[in-house]
Parts: sequence; C-alpha cells; structure tokens
Amino acid sequence: MPLGFYIIMASQFFSALADNALLIIAIALLRDMAAPEQFEPLLKLFFTVSYVAMAAFVGAFADSMPKWRVMLIANTIKIGGCLMLFLGAHPLFAYAVIGFGASAYSPAKYGILTEYLPHRLLVVANGWIEGLTVGAIILGTVLGGVLIRPDMTVWLAGLDLPLIDGPFQATVGIVGLFYIVGGIINLYIPDTGVDHKPLKNSPIYLIHDFNHCLKLLWRDKLGQISLAVTTLFWGAGATLQFIVIKWAEHNLGFNLSQASMMQGVVAIGIALGAMMAARMISLRRSVGVIPIGIAMGLVVMVMVGVTHVPVAMGLMVLVGALAGFFVVPMNALLQHRGHILMGAGHSIAVQNFNENLSILVMTGLYAVLIMSGLSIHAVIALFGLFVAGTMYLVKLRHEQNQREFDSVTLLEDHPH
Repeated sequence: MPLGFYIIMASQFFSALADNALLIIAIALLRDMAAPEQFEPLLKLFFTVSYVAMAAFVGAFADSMPKWRVMLIANTIKIGGCLMLFLGAHPLFAYAVIGFGASAYSPAKYGILTEYLPHRLLVVANGWIEGLTVGAIILGTVLGGVLIRPDMTVWLAGLDLPLIDGPFQATVGIVGLFYIVGGIINLYIPDTGVDHKPLKNSPIYLIHDFNHCLKLLWRDKLGQISLAVTTLFWGAGATLQFIVIKWAEHNLGFNLSQASMMQGVVAIGIALGAMMAARMISLRRSVGVIPIGIAMGLVVMVMVGVTHVPVAMGLMVLVGALAGFFVVPMNALLQHRGHILMGAGHSIAVQNFNENLSILVMTGLYAVLIMSGLSIHAVIALFGLFVAGTMYLVKLRHEQNQREFDSVTLLEDHPH
C-alpha cells in the first residue's frame, strides 16, 4: 500500500477513537443527570439522524472537492460538538452535532479509497480500515470506560486544571485532543488527482440526484445484495452495542465502566474477522460469506444462557469475528459497484443513508422494547432471530438473481 493510505488510516483512527470514547462518557453523563433509561439508545439515534437527513447533500459535497479537505471540515464540526459537551450542553444535542460531522466525514473517508487504490485492493483496504476502526472502537470504549471510573474522576478533579469545572469537563477535554490530532494528520492526506464535480446550488436538484443514485444501487443485482447486508449489519451492530452493555450488567454483574470493556472484546473479534476476510476473500467470492451472517444471528442468542465472564468473553470474540468476516467483503463489493455506477462520494452517501436509517429504526425499536419492560433475554432472542431470518431472505434473493444472470463471474478474482 502507498504511504498515503496509512495517513488516511491514522486520521480515521483518531477521529473514530474520540467518537467511541464520547459515547461512553455521554452515557455516564445521562446517568449522572438521572435521565430516563431509554435516553441511552437515543444517543445513537441522535448521532445517526444526520446520516439520513443529510444523505442527499453529503455525497455531492464529498465529490465537489478533494476528499482530505472534506474530512478536515467534518472533523472540525466534530470538535464543535465536543466543545458543546464541554460547555454543558445536553449530551443528546452535543452528540447530534458530532453525528452531523461524522455524516460528512464518512463519504470522504470511504470514497477516497476507491479514488486512491485499484479495485483489486479494495477488499484488503477495507479489511485494514475496518480493522483499524475496530481498534479505535476497542481503545475508544476502553478510554471512555477508564475516564468515567470514580478513582479517575477524583484524580482529574484534584488536578485543578484551568478552565475545567468538574471531572466530566476534564474527560471531554481529553477526548477533544484526539479530534485535534486527527485534524492535524488530515493535512498530510494526498490529493488523489480525481476531477471533482462542482456542487450544485439547488437542493431540489441534489435530492433528485440522490434519489436517482438510490434507485440505481437498489436495482443493481449485486448492489442490492451488498447494500441489504451492510444495511442490516450496521443497524444490528449499533443495537448490539446497547444490548451488550445491558446484558453485561444483568448477566455478569458489571458496572458501566466494565460493561463498556465488553464492547471492546466484541471489537477484537471484528478485527480478527476483518483481517481473515482480507486475506481469504476476493471480490468474486464476496457474496459467498452471507451464510456467516445467518450464523452470527444464531450465535448471538447463546448470550441468554451465559453468566461466566471467561465464557462471555469467548462468545463476544466469536460474534465479532463472524461479523467482521462477512461485512468486510460485502462492504468492498458495495463500494466497487457504487464507484462504477455513480462515483465514490455518491455511492457512500447512499450506503450511509440506508445503513443509518436501519440504525435509527433498530435502536428506536430497542428503546421501545426497553420502555415496555421486556427483559434483556427476550430482546436478545428477538434480535438474534431477526438477524438470522433477514440474512436468510437475502441469501434466497441472491440465488434468484444468479439464476437470471450470473453477474458474480464479472468480478475480479485476484489473490491478495
């Protein structure tokens, strides 16, 4: 890989690290405020609403200028959201601003890969990016969990730092430094030399253009399968974040700081699965990983009967490995089809719209189930059945598409 690829990864790492650390800190802030329990999954809803609401505009914005510049602008917006949290804004609204920055960051982050690298390296590149993002999730959740520990908050309060009024301000300030580091690295991302499309002034045109791209990708025989899988995966993954915290508190007796570490264990599994997929799966074989998604849904249901920490950690690694192994090839296939059909920024915006709409729906349903008083075991069983069943329906759809025309043979099959 060229040096610029590693610079892109480093910038993404620090930005994602801060995003995930702030999620844990925001949950702790909500609990400190004695906010209703259902506010916790609403954090994810507020974060992702911009991905859906701004989908028609961020793709065109990402394609209108060099991707490194888009990433820098988006990272600056995230710093603004972090500053809001520092100054005492409600966690839901501050995290929504961070989500707004992330929605603009994502098309540039993934779109630059298709501009910078040949198609045959996309699965490998996605394996690296997903593995590094997962590394940021691991360290981010661990960092957030460490910063909210009572002994750490007491120590931070005792430092008597200037402009700091309380331990939570200190923790938010520490996380803000990672956004700043990511922004500095951003300045060294190379320009890919790809021609950029001028940004249209008419919102109506942009909405119409986005709607055209949305239909184009869903009608494509390979695009619709990869889009369906990644849409389900990200909705399920966001919900699983909150399920794991509540399950760890209920079944294992963990507090929030310890339960956040369990998310990191899942992320270790995702990193392992992503790296295995990058080594073993070519673009032509990418659709063959769909049964792994079915298996993941079934394995999740085993969580109900687990009460021992070592068994729980092994199970979380397995769930993560299955998830990483099947989502990385599908993500690469989706980027490949999107780049061919409509351009990198537009295709990532369509992908983000669908995936984050799924996150909104699934985390919203989870919040409703928690409000209704349903036990965490019942939620886990419903969640696992839904994932396995939906993935099976996607598998049937792909087999039907292949009977009409074997489009998989058109894909590259280079070893990595």
